[in-house]
Amino acid sequence: MKIAVLKEQLAGEARVAATPETVKKFVGLGASVAVEAGAGEHASISDTQFADAGASVADRARTVSGADILLGVQGPDPASLSGAAPGAWVVASLNPFGERARVDAYAAAGFEALAMEFMPRITRAQSMDILSSQANLAGYKAVLDAAAEYGRAFPMMMTAAGTVSAARVFIMGVGVAGLQAIATARRLGAQVSATDVRAATKEQIQSLGAKPIFVENVKGIEGEGTGGYATEMSDEYKAAQAELVSSHIAKQDIVITTALIPGRPAPRLISDAQIATMRPGSVIIDLAVESGGNVEGSVAGEVVEIHGVKIVGHRNVASRLSADASALFARNLFNFLSAFWDKEAGKPVLDEEIGNAVRITQGGKVVSERLLG
Repeated sequence: MKIAVLKEQLAGEARVAATPETVKKFVGLGASVAVEAGAGEHASISDTQFADAGASVADRARTVSGADILLGVQGPDPASLSGAAPGAWVVASLNPFGERARVDAYAAAGFEALAMEFMPRITRAQSMDILSSQANLAGYKAVLDAAAEYGRAFPMMMTAAGTVSAARVFIMGVGVAGLQAIATARRLGAQVSATDVRAATKEQIQSLGAKPIFVENVKGIEGEGTGGYATEMSDEYKAAQAELVSSHIAKQDIVITTALIPGRPAPRLISDAQIATMRPGSVIIDLAVESGGNVEGSVAGEVVEIHGVKIVGHRNVASRLSADASALFARNLFNFLSAFWDKEAGKPVLDEEIGNAVRITQGGKVVSERLLG
């Protein structure tokens, strides 16, 4: 069983899908591991470290040649995978909804593509969940980005020259990224509030010492979809939420938005009119900018200023913490493959529950119900 670790080709992608730690573990399972030269250079991992862990290091053609499993962070270009074993697995974050043409190309080439972002949110798959591990780091980094753009201090400071007021930080969307953003902003000394469409998150917000901001007495605000994801809300709720947020957001120094709906454009949470109510020098971090954005006027890959407010739209935020992001992503992939490793067969054999959830192509066709539906 040959496992190939590919160097990322997407501009700005600094992560790598394996580390010396996981290479050693794969070798321990009986696999051979080939790493494309330079794969870890942006994540502070040298080719020598991979070689010392037991991997062979070569160019892409030799790395891919005969590989049974191809590991990546972003979905690799199918045209660059010629020479892999027939029916080889492509295991990565494949963006199936946004890159449908690439999915079809995997099918046409005979690959079995496994989309790690389709991992079901069940207890036994938590250690395999790339969305959670990367969102955790993105939530942390979002607060640091906000602090870097904000022209004032976060904590209250009492000095001989006077008192500096604590920054007021508002988190919109309390998933993994939002919870980490709350915790990080609190550690930096900010006054933190947060909101979400899922009523069950109120206790989580309070447990981290933040103030929950919730619409009350509006029918159907649970907002809980399958797998713990948020769902689209009613027009009545949206109107009540907009009114509540408008009154609250005008008093905030920093707003961090994290709301995503799988397979759909990101919901619009902040309008231009609401931005105009914030004081100049305030900062908004839009973590959903690559999915259409939660904030009106946000631009992917740019920091723009609207009504004197900085709107930060960094792409691929977790990748900007490449060493830790790679370590967590690589462990997710190892945990996934090792959980199904059949010692007698010398390869992983997936079960129905998880296998059917992540498998998007097989036998020359697209098989994922989420894509076919």
